[in-house]
Amino acid sequence: MAEPGPGPGRAREEEPGPDGKEEAAPAPKKRRLAGGERYVPPPRKLNTGVSFGAEHFAETSYYFEGGLRKVRPYYFDFRTYCKGRWVGRSLLHVFGTEFRAQPLAYYRAAARAGRLRLNEEPVRDLDIVLKNNDFLRNTVHRHEPPVTAQPIRFLAEDEEVVVVDKPSSLPVHPCGRFRHNTVIFILGKEHSLRELHTLHRLDRMTSGVLMFAKTAAVSKRIDEQVRQRQLEKEYVCRVVGEFPEHEVVCEEPILVVSYKVGVCRVDPKGKPCQTLFQRLSYNGSSSVVRCLPRTGRTHQIRVHLQFLGHPIVNDPIYNMEAWGPDRGKGGKIGKTDEELLKALVEEHRSKQSLEVLGIGEEDLNSSGESKDCGNSGDCTKSAEADPINGSSCPAEDEKDPERVVKDPERNDVTACPLNSGINLEMLDKDKELGLCGNQDGQTGEKGWEEKDPLCVECRMSRRDPSPKELVMFLHALRYKGADFEYCSSMPEWAMEDWEE
Repeated sequence: MAEPGPGPGRAREEEPGPDGKEEAAPAPKKRRLAGGERYVPPPRKLNTGVSFGAEHFAETSYYFEGGLRKVRPYYFDFRTYCKGRWVGRSLLHVFGTEFRAQPLAYYRAAARAGRLRLNEEPVRDLDIVLKNNDFLRNTVHRHEPPVTAQPIRFLAEDEEVVVVDKPSSLPVHPCGRFRHNTVIFILGKEHSLRELHTLHRLDRMTSGVLMFAKTAAVSKRIDEQVRQRQLEKEYVCRVVGEFPEHEVVCEEPILVVSYKVGVCRVDPKGKPCQTLFQRLSYNGSSSVVRCLPRTGRTHQIRVHLQFLGHPIVNDPIYNMEAWGPDRGKGGKIGKTDEELLKALVEEHRSKQSLEVLGIGEEDLNSSGESKDCGNSGDCTKSAEADPINGSSCPAEDEKDPERVVKDPERNDVTACPLNSGINLEMLDKDKELGLCGNQDGQTGEKGWEEKDPLCVECRMSRRDPSPKELVMFLHALRYKGADFEYCSSMPEWAMEDWEE
């Protein structure tokens, strides 16, 4: 669903304040109301600064198991102001027409449980008609996918910047199903590094050099270098087959196929870009290649390597059978975009590896596909895909320099996915399905101790990915600017004599 344009009916979404505290909706002012009139408080002024603080970090905790970092399930409030197109429609109608990932029985049960609140008042009647500036809050039981237990290694830190070596599988900051299992939250919770400014991002499955600024002034200075393309980036990867010995330049334009699943392809209608490749070694079956992206399009390195017929060895998107017998070489796919996406999802579903993509069945069932996101998973803006059922924008990448975004909080309203085997209509209508732990939506250690009656994740058994599945052979080796240069060590899989 496209984001509504500006205008009198434009809905506004809540954002956390500059001190990192997520502010409550404005308290209603007392005034005389006409008979039957429902008062809607005016929206508060939005703040542009966003950071995370102790109250966010205390929502839950980590534990480690089988080489994985896991997050204990927790309760969480998703919030939004009424979208312009919802005005004059009932909640029931909005749920039933726009957000079909869950049955209406879920919303009725959530309302009975006190999980849905309108202007901070419990929603008892889904037939209530929405007005402009209505503030909707939904409390959900949240489960996050596991990531690698590999620690974040520090490369540099001073009064201006923090530079780390990001492990594969970790998103940079909250997006889609990830919140605590992100670099931003781990640095804040385990290293007391807060209010960091994102300077650039890496794909969730990409490892390597990741920079943060500690002040707005430093951020602005480096941003200017990024916009003027003064930032030099060097990556290494291991690709299928014997890559040519001579330097290869690929300038194929890239088009985003799906922000939700995180898929791109070469297409004449795509954005112009350029990548330089140079082979470093060949072990008889795969090659280590040096990559110099001159632009920063979504999945640029991965898509260009696929086009050249040398996809990254363990790329969970661009080295799959779904692309056809040649796996997308030369841009030959032989499928429509819809057929390609379906084939990719089915291939991962058959391998029980949807989690590797950072998505779940409920993400695939949500009703919207963001057309304006541009952040393919590193979705710092609340690009609207499905603000009631939640949206997934799982793929992060080397972003367009002019699209660096600093707002790592999402404020969409979401609902837990439902299994048709849960008879929600039979839940005790006179019983409040209370939250485990505290009633303010933040349960800390308590939320994981018991099952939530509305959460299908609590009733499901998922296969954990192996640590090996969470590593993709693409690594950001070096970032160099006008007055800085940061390098990480060569990963083990990039050694000349490495064999799988």
